[in-house]
Amino acid sequence: MAHTYPPLNVEVRTPRLTLAGASDKLLERLVPVVRAGVADVEPWPFDDPISFYADNPEREWKWLQGIWRGRGRVTPELWRLYFVVLVDGEAVGMQDLVGRKFTQFGTVTSFSWLAPGRRGQGLGKEMRTAILHLAFAGLGAREASSDAFADNAASNAISRGLGYEPNGTDWDTRRGEPGLIQQWRLTREAWERTRRDDVELTGVAACLPVLGVSPGPDTSS
Repeated sequence: MAHTYPPLNVEVRTPRLTLAGASDKLLERLVPVVRAGVADVEPWPFDDPISFYADNPEREWKWLQGIWRGRGRVTPELWRLYFVVLVDGEAVGMQDLVGRKFTQFGTVTSFSWLAPGRRGQGLGKEMRTAILHLAFAGLGAREASSDAFADNAASNAISRGLGYEPNGTDWDTRRGEPGLIQQWRLTREAWERTRRDDVELTGVAACLPVLGVSPGPDTSS
């Protein structure tokens, strides 16, 4: 059933998975994964503050509250699109896309997580491929960035494998301890060189007015 709020109707489909707008119904399907623990071994993947390091049930409450706040605080100056990752109908993680002053700069960044039992299967790269297609083909982005702690080998390998270039380093904390951040940058030109033709977008055109974004080249649906 279509939602009244257009961002919840956006879908990105690849042969392996679907990114579906994170409705409350889909989020509830992810609660058992969050409750079981998304980050439970070192090196810790997320920077502070984040609910995934909290104890249950506060972990689930803070996670849901953060998504609800983000969905309700959408302006052309700052927006965040939340997607549930579906593999053969099973909810296995999330993939987000964030735009800050997108109408001026055309830049986005991404954030994602996967259920521990689904890691190491190539899904992380497929999720990022899907969200980059939405950003560049659907929204007309000029550049995408990503970052990860320097010892997060999986995330950094995905960025490198998708054509991002190193873009300096920074520092952040995780569980109160400092950690080095590796930053990455992907230009539209670099993305175009390896873009795939098997990624489908749905519901993007109706979502653009909510974000204050002009139509991109692939937003007829």
